[in-house]
Amino acid sequence: MSPELGSQDAMRELTGGHEIRSVATLLKSGNPSTRKSASGHKIVRSANSTRGHKVRSFATVLTRKSKLDGVAEFAYGPVVQVPAVRYPKVFMTAPPTLPKFRQQLILSVLMLCSLLIWLDNTVLSTTLETLADPVRGLGANPGQLQWATGSYTLAFATLMFTAGALGDRFGHRTVFSSGLAIFAGSSLWAAYASDAGQLIAARAAMGVGSALITPANLAILMWTFTGPARAAAISIFSTSAGVGMAAGPVLAGFLLNHFWWGSVFLINVPVAALALAGLAVLVPNFRSPTPRPLDPAGMLLSIGGLVALAYGLIRAGQVAVWSRTDVWAPIVLGLVLLAVFVLVELRVKVPSFDPRLLAQRAFGGGNAALGLLLFAVAAITFYNAFYLQGALGFSPMKAGLTNIPTALGALAGALIAPRLVRRLSLRLVTVPAMIFAALTMGGYGFLGLQTPLVRIEILLLIQGLSVGMVIGPVTAALISNLPLEQAGAGSAVTNTVRQTGSVIGIAVGGTIMSIMYRRAIEPSLEGAPGPVQDQARVSAEQARYVATAIHRPALAQAADNAFIHAMHVGAGWIAVIALLGAVVLLITLPAAGKKKGPIPEPDHEEARSSVRE
Repeated sequence: MSPELGSQDAMRELTGGHEIRSVATLLKSGNPSTRKSASGHKIVRSANSTRGHKVRSFATVLTRKSKLDGVAEFAYGPVVQVPAVRYPKVFMTAPPTLPKFRQQLILSVLMLCSLLIWLDNTVLSTTLETLADPVRGLGANPGQLQWATGSYTLAFATLMFTAGALGDRFGHRTVFSSGLAIFAGSSLWAAYASDAGQLIAARAAMGVGSALITPANLAILMWTFTGPARAAAISIFSTSAGVGMAAGPVLAGFLLNHFWWGSVFLINVPVAALALAGLAVLVPNFRSPTPRPLDPAGMLLSIGGLVALAYGLIRAGQVAVWSRTDVWAPIVLGLVLLAVFVLVELRVKVPSFDPRLLAQRAFGGGNAALGLLLFAVAAITFYNAFYLQGALGFSPMKAGLTNIPTALGALAGALIAPRLVRRLSLRLVTVPAMIFAALTMGGYGFLGLQTPLVRIEILLLIQGLSVGMVIGPVTAALISNLPLEQAGAGSAVTNTVRQTGSVIGIAVGGTIMSIMYRRAIEPSLEGAPGPVQDQARVSAEQARYVATAIHRPALAQAADNAFIHAMHVGAGWIAVIALLGAVVLLITLPAAGKKKGPIPEPDHEEARSSVRE
């Protein structure tokens, strides 16, 4: 999640998801129990409202209607009387000012947790080849590896918008700590999984933990820091993503070279334990004064729909036939459940996932393009793992080092793009970048067993740069152009679409690879014993293993060639999907950014008349 998106989401968390037009000037607290703000609004303070915390400032919040709605007490901070009719009990207050050193320690804990999530997102791609190995790993087939990756993303995508509401109700530290505990326990489970099924279940549980951690992480950041310190904290916090992207593959490579595959998950446990201790000692249990409603129906429908759809797509790759009932029936069921999910969310008064936002041309088109881009990125990353370690025979460490240009390019793109957008426009920057990203993915169609490493590195660098120049600016523009009262719902939609694109990308990309590999390897299996044929059809990894066991190097060479053919075909389709995303951006984004007018001032006279009433 980008910091721009996170700050908007956290703001919605603080306001309970309600609309705010402006916040009056903060005032130093004084002895009188009632004071007036700079805009003439009455601020009421109770002696018992601070719960032992030193009150540094008050804030009043103006809504579209200005009828006063009484006094409410906050879990942290003073009591404030504010106007509220359309959105009842809309309160906002300045959080207690924590000592600067404590703020820095809290930021360190939050960055540690964010780094943990990003590391886990990247280490698995380096581990896939090892997990497919029958001797060094679990002998997992491509479908099982797709699920090992997709189960995490499914849980993360479908639970994250519910996790924010849980933080409102039970406190963000409570939800954060629960997520860390689940993440640590499931990492331990994954490290000692005895088969692919256990690994898939453990990865899904890790996704649940990540979904609880991410919204609470950003909300605590927004509660802890105010003013210029908040902007600086967000900037520092965002560096954890880049560090995780760059360090994850290298760390995984080092662990796999020296330990067994489970070490890449076991390393999460002590880090999570340290973060839990930091949360307990340093972080207050911030919570919203107006909790958002939970959405159990939406959560169950979205999970059921995505799981059924992904199962059908992955099953197609396993059986290489689309006409079977166990292929098309889950796909149809998944689409039906997702359609029902949209209908249910349209009827909910305060939906966690608001489909109405997708009807807006720029917001809907931008999210569709991001979903297509993440589809392509997830699929090509899946291919890359097997290409480097399987076909080229790189060690895990060498493969991790080879992927560093992708992370560096993404960081550079994220830094360069905002400056270019200010000079040109969002469309002029992101559409060409999306086209270049598509071309680099199509460039995998020209990679082979003898491709020089420098060409691979250049391709990965350009790919990372192009992707980085699209995701950050488009996400920031989509959320910042929404009214404040829709920012939280917008962030939920954007994150869900992006994660869903990744899930479907892994399912479809892996299925194309499996089907094309089977077709390409089939002629080389003539005359081989039946068990050998069955094992070689599963994947190139299994074919290499059985070729070594029966001393048939020609079979291993045929498996490499079949994989390269499958990667070439898949890369072509992935490039087409990414190019489609570029077309969507071209059609839906405005030609030039519209200049925003001044922020409307509140109607002071109307507010004063309401106070007198």
